[in-house]
Amino acid sequence: MRCPTDKFIMVTKSRRLRFCAITLESLMDSFLVRADHLVKRYGSFEAVSGISFAIYKGETFGFLGPNGAGKTSTMKMVSGVAAPSSGHLSIFGMDPQRDGATVRSRLGVVTQEDSLESELTVLDNLYIFGRYHGLSRALIRERSAELLEFAQLADKKDEKVDALSGGMKRRLTIARSLINKPELVILDEPTTGLDPQARHLLWERLYRLKNDGVTLVITTHYMDEAEQLCDRLVIMDKGLIVAEGSPRDLISAHSSREVLELRFGVNDHATRSDELRPFADRLEVLPDRSLLYVHDGDATLSAIHAAGIAPESALVRRASLEDVFLRLTGRTLVD
Repeated sequence: MRCPTDKFIMVTKSRRLRFCAITLESLMDSFLVRADHLVKRYGSFEAVSGISFAIYKGETFGFLGPNGAGKTSTMKMVSGVAAPSSGHLSIFGMDPQRDGATVRSRLGVVTQEDSLESELTVLDNLYIFGRYHGLSRALIRERSAELLEFAQLADKKDEKVDALSGGMKRRLTIARSLINKPELVILDEPTTGLDPQARHLLWERLYRLKNDGVTLVITTHYMDEAEQLCDRLVIMDKGLIVAEGSPRDLISAHSSREVLELRFGVNDHATRSDELRPFADRLEVLPDRSLLYVHDGDATLSAIHAAGIAPESALVRRASLEDVFLRLTGRTLVD
């Protein structure tokens, strides 16, 4: 067996093997979540089709995919809400079905829909959740004060949830999930429906959590959010993982360095594809524009102008995770 690192001292064979075993043991200890050939079926429908992944301590790990890709079913299994149909799932080194109560005591879960008690105050919502986890009143008071500061809601503690803005409710939902000081926090679409200012504030709060050593698992439809927050992520489609890696590595593997977007007349994009194709590593023709995936967008645009081709407008941008996502999962709308 090959040692997982080549930085070892050349000593006797037995000592090298012992060092390798220690390294493997420490590597396994660094997994908070480990899934091997995970399957989830609902009757005859297979929502998750044998996926494998590992989530390490202290990282932010993302699940991306179109509707129906299997993200929600995967998250339900990871959070211990649903049992796998087959395969193996380990959380904190335990089976979430056999050791469910212990696993849940170390988890924080932020659902897509806020499930706050709207008729109660902000502070009461934290208190109820703390009691759910069996915390003492004194400890709940202490942690609530810390969490209200963290969520920037200290001045709203006595207001009813009904009176809060959408961004405040999201911050309260996240604060509530942290009352038990979880090691792993699962966030399902944490910023859906929020304005840009509220989204960026939540991003900053999540950065703080990560810096405090909390492991985050996120699903999101916002590609910029995944690029900003995730150390690693998987892209799912039709129950399978179709790509895995850091955002930068995925862009490098599945897209060009830059994208040149050209607009012509309404009916001209398809007819111009043959003359544009030689200028690009890959050409994608859409009803409203043509996308040229290239290394240098400005140089490509100059070459296109020199060839006598005159688009109505042109935009050069860096390739993004959205380009990767659409290439791997398609542009067809899934309801």
